[in-house]
Amino acid sequence: MADVFTKKKRSQVMAAIRSTGNRATELRLAAIFREHGITGWRRHQLLPGKPDFVFRQQRLAVFVDGCFWHGCRWHCRMPKSRKTFWFPKIARNKQRDRVVSKLLRNQGWRICRVWEHALRNPAQIASKLQAMLASARKRR
Repeated sequence: MADVFTKKKRSQVMAAIRSTGNRATELRLAAIFREHGITGWRRHQLLPGKPDFVFRQQRLAVFVDGCFWHGCRWHCRMPKSRKTFWFPKIARNKQRDRVVSKLLRNQGWRICRVWEHALRNPAQIASKLQAMLASARKRR
């Protein structure tokens, strides 16, 4: 079906749409924290890469990565159309994730990346985070 807008107008319309982020996945992880008694986290602290959750005392940054946007090797299904746009887009996202992780590590932060599909196993996520937090507490 042909677009009712010109290419320029469509670009303006799309640019005006503000993202809501991955709010559902973030809220799910926050619920997992609460269910398992994981405390001490804050949301949206001003750090490079804008981690979804930050444990400042333990210097742990937690990112919730959506399978599509971050190129999960098991669940990312590339669209059949506009491959010349989507493949480089996802590759840039993955590269940015690597750069941000390295930058934070160089600043003394530990990184935990939680895939969207991992949210189906809350106990495993909680166990991993509790181990990382305990390890960080021992270091201090």
